[in-house]
Amino acid sequence: MNASRATFNVHYAWRRISRNWGLYLLLLPAVVLLLCFTYKPMYGVVIAFKDFSPVKGISESPWAGFKYFEKFFHSYQFPITIKNTVAISLYSLATFPIPIAFALLVNQMRQNRFKRVFQTISYMPHFISTVVLVGLLLILLSPSSGLIGQLYGLFGAEAPNVMGSTTWFSSVFVWSDVWQHTGWDSIIYIAALSTVNPSLYEAATMDGASRWQKIRYIDIPMLIPTVITLLILRMGGLLGVGFEKAYLMQNNLNISSSEVISTYVYKIGLLSSQYSFSAAINLFNTMINFALLILVNYMSKKFSENSLW
Repeated sequence: MNASRATFNVHYAWRRISRNWGLYLLLLPAVVLLLCFTYKPMYGVVIAFKDFSPVKGISESPWAGFKYFEKFFHSYQFPITIKNTVAISLYSLATFPIPIAFALLVNQMRQNRFKRVFQTISYMPHFISTVVLVGLLLILLSPSSGLIGQLYGLFGAEAPNVMGSTTWFSSVFVWSDVWQHTGWDSIIYIAALSTVNPSLYEAATMDGASRWQKIRYIDIPMLIPTVITLLILRMGGLLGVGFEKAYLMQNNLNISSSEVISTYVYKIGLLSSQYSFSAAINLFNTMINFALLILVNYMSKKFSENSLW
């Protein structure tokens, strides 16, 4: 019975493919690129379990088992990098509602021309490169010649070295991200709000609903599926603190709070040529993110009707 059902499913699938062969042909290049540049390189993950030597190659290098995982767990950098990565990630996650609130505010604007100009201005920081952004932060927050230094100088006070402070690093990192990406991240929420049937607002107005009540009972329920989906995806990259920005903001004064997993992997792997060790650290980070993604998706599916699969 099961064999006949499986045969029927195979024949049914082939009939669908033959009926829509043009669409599958259009999909083929994307599938080939995905296999070549995403799945095929995953074979290189095995160097995390080997004493990898570039001369011998991946296949000929001897097995090391969990040697490099244990080395990382017992290293003095393990608690530092994990603590910094988790702290910055959770701090960044706490700002997740800001684009949602921004989208709700933009949706309340009634002057279309002003609304378009306002949205365009809010999107612009997203297109600033990370190098330029960090350069701006270094200039503005300079204690001697920056904006902070000039403001403190007006009152005859000495400005703090914000970019060299271990206390301020995570705040500067996170809130500069908020400034740069809030407008861009709000696009998907604004798009979701644009699908709301105008008759709902008209009915609410006739019932005497205030603007806040419309947001609470119409807009927010409409955003919940989108919010949950993006939150699940965000949790899947919780420990994926961006390398480029953290590395550019890093210096000898703030190293104790700016050393995250991605910067440590770069230094160990490329600067110190410890390829197996860096691969083990990165694989550990990836597996934690994957486990968080599965867990959060399971919880969302269990307690609500929204999930990725």
